Parts: sequence; C-alpha cells; structure tokens
Amino acid sequence: MQNHPLALVALETAPRTKPSNYPEPFRSMVTGRVKRPLGDLFGLSNFGVNITTLPPGTISALRHAHTKQDEFVYVVSGCLVLLTDEGRTELSAGMCAGFKAGTGNAHQLRNESTADAVYLEVGDRTPGDEVSYPDDDLVARSENGAWVFSHKDGRVYP
Repeated sequence: MQNHPLALVALETAPRTKPSNYPEPFRSMVTGRVKRPLGDLFGLSNFGVNITTLPPGTISALRHAHTKQDEFVYVVSGCLVLLTDEGRTELSAGMCAGFKAGTGNAHQLRNESTADAVYLEVGDRTPGDEVSYPDDDLVARSENGAWVFSHKDGRVYP
C-alpha cells in the first residue's frame, strides 16, 4: 500500500512532468499551460483532478468533446473565456462549468486577460473514451490507460 498525503497546498505541488500528451504540431499550442495532477497525489483512480494555471495568451486544450468522460471546471482566480459550440462565455473567479460526455459540444478555455488564471478541473476516467477535435485534424481514443492520437482519416500520429 502506497502512502499518500492527507492534505497539501495545491499550487505548491509539482507540475505534471509531461506538459501535454498531444502530438506535434498540437503540443506546442498549449505551451505555457501548467497542470498540477492533484488526484494522482492522493492515489485517486476513478477520476482525475488537476489545478491548472493559464498565463495570459494560453489555452487549456484544443477545443474538444469526450464520448464517455464528464468534465467539470471551477475558476479559482483570474478570468477565462469558455469557447463552446454556442460561442463565447466569460468566466471569472468563483464560476464553474460542466461538460457532459456524449453531447458532442466541444469546449476550450482561453486566457485572453493580462493576468494568470487558475482553475480546478475534474474528469472521470471511464475506459474506452474517445475525443473529437472539430477545429483540428485530430481524434483520440483511450487504449489501456493511454491516449492514441490519429488524424481524422485514421492515420496514427507518430
């Protein structure tokens, strides 16, 4: 049995060692984003929890939608723009948003302000999840706990 902390200061934890799972040229699009994997530190396996810092001019991820994974975000500090199929929604500290799996409504957070924004993100880890990226030549599927990224025509990214 592994020892896990009972409590910690979220923003003092180490950032994720691999900044992004995306293949290039998409990986560089999220440069500057800093994710701290909180759920893993507690040994959580049914869902993931990250606290993420987005400096000005950065994005959370490519605009995407999951087939099986529900997602939830809570803005801790700063201001973000949520982009969905409906358009733009301004989010400020204390606001939250949720994204039900299987709706196809793609989402993305952008920091268009002049200060860092920090948000908490929670997502389940349902096996067999697939992700669509309507604005990019990219699809992803979860296989054996890892993401496999492909072009929309099925060719796998290296």
